[in-house]
Amino acid sequence: MTIYEIKERTQKTEPYFFSKDTMKFFGQTLKDFKVYKTKNGRFKIVAKSGNSWDYKHETIRYYNPDNNKLELT
Repeated sequence: MTIYEIKERTQKTEPYFFSKDTMKFFGQTLKDFKVYKTKNGRFKIVAKSGNSWDYKHETIRYYNPDNNKLELT
């Protein structure tokens, strides 16, 4: 599973997560996201954000293919 597939599958359930405005605010592009398959069948997505911020932050979500939602844990 790629970040591009996850973006496509979450367009209805998470319409703003990958929007241009949201990505710009967090200083991210889709290429910044890494995707890791977890043991429970979900996919962990991680990207650093805030390159120009005073502190570093990571965006971490779990893509659930059963409901096409992004979950925090």
